[in-house]
Amino acid sequence: MYYDANFDVDLLKLNNNLKGENFFELKITELETYLKSLNSRIAEQGDPFSTLQLVNISKLTYKLLSADLKIVSNEKRRIDKIIIKGYEKFPKSYLKHFMKLKTGKSFNLNAIKEKVELLNELRFASKIKDPEVLFTQDSTTLYIYVEKTKTNSFDGFLGFGTNENTNKIEFDGYLDLRLINNLNFGETLNLLYKSDEIDQQTFMVDADLPYLFSSPIGLQVGLNIFRKDSTFLNAKQYAKINYLINAQHKVGVGINTTTSTNLLENDTDILNDYKSNYYTLHYNYTKPQPYDPLFPVNFWFDFSSGLGSRTNNLGKENQTIFTLDAYKIFNLNNKNSFYTRINSATLASDNYLDNELFRFGGINSIRGFEENSLVANLYGVLSTEYRYRLSTSLYVHSVLDAAYFENKLTDNKEKLFGFGFGLGLLTNAGLFRLNYSSGKTENRQFKLSDSKAHLSLTATF
Repeated sequence: MYYDANFDVDLLKLNNNLKGENFFELKITELETYLKSLNSRIAEQGDPFSTLQLVNISKLTYKLLSADLKIVSNEKRRIDKIIIKGYEKFPKSYLKHFMKLKTGKSFNLNAIKEKVELLNELRFASKIKDPEVLFTQDSTTLYIYVEKTKTNSFDGFLGFGTNENTNKIEFDGYLDLRLINNLNFGETLNLLYKSDEIDQQTFMVDADLPYLFSSPIGLQVGLNIFRKDSTFLNAKQYAKINYLINAQHKVGVGINTTTSTNLLENDTDILNDYKSNYYTLHYNYTKPQPYDPLFPVNFWFDFSSGLGSRTNNLGKENQTIFTLDAYKIFNLNNKNSFYTRINSATLASDNYLDNELFRFGGINSIRGFEENSLVANLYGVLSTEYRYRLSTSLYVHSVLDAAYFENKLTDNKEKLFGFGFGLGLLTNAGLFRLNYSSGKTENRQFKLSDSKAHLSLTATF
């Protein structure tokens, strides 16, 4: 089979079939499939109306035919206009930077379909049906069908357990409000209030503004206030500038400022007023599984590092900080999956204050321990769950957690373990979760009376 010398030979993808200049061979049984594939490759170059034809067919031998490959090309098409149907206020910056769709680009229907599928990875929008194209003599208009989805969420839990000293039941819990895309810019506003059973309160407000001024740059600002009974009060302010590489990857730089106030009458070597400043670097990767309403995110990886200093009445101390939060769901089959999460942080300094150390433990950390009851300058938590789906809306799971932490102020190094079980139920009101777990240390035996039960409900509206 002969082809025009001016044709782009790379599109032919002939591999070992090329026999000579402008000449190649194919089995007659492969011919139809090959021509269809070649026509698709030409269409992906922006020419969807190209045609292929075999002309001058002649018989050379009883096993061999000869023909000329005639390719009729048209003017290459580009996307001249994009119209959103269904959700007309869909943020246009997401078309350009999240889906990488914009006018002036070469028309490739297969690539467009792949990019439109990214809509299902957004929390606030989803695809209604496949895109459609209107061709006129001098323009190409792309229609994308989108619907706005409910994404605001209200999350809370109630926890209770027996106090080891008083043998009385104590309660703790939190309220987490997340508002997404209410202004049709793809923005996120988080509001969190947490009250722990050991008299600790946390208040946090956070705003994430992506694709500012139709650019891949986003801004995230927040305030976090933590109070430890009548001991100290920490107020943390932060701001980050993010660069959204694509739908899954995000990097950012920022600055954190923390002011801590000692609420006791006198300062000590391990507890006094201080102010810290950090310059930070962040990376985030998210891989969703939008087909699964119970577990919409398959892989999450978030890493940050900070370089800065702490200043108090004893002087200035250079410090570095690293945090990592990552989880992955391994889907074994339709009913069985395995969830694993790693959460860790470290603060490197020549000396430490109690009011600057990390506090962890509880339902979102190592389960079976009181919320934020563990204090460390370095810790790592491995959380695992074996999950079994009883139906599309109900699952049960195991709880097996392990942790290690160090506290140089108390010269303490310890290993921790959490055991238990739980269930999740997707209802009309939201996702209801129950966890029952017990924690133990290396030096403490397992006690059923130390178990913690946590109830939570995540409602979407």
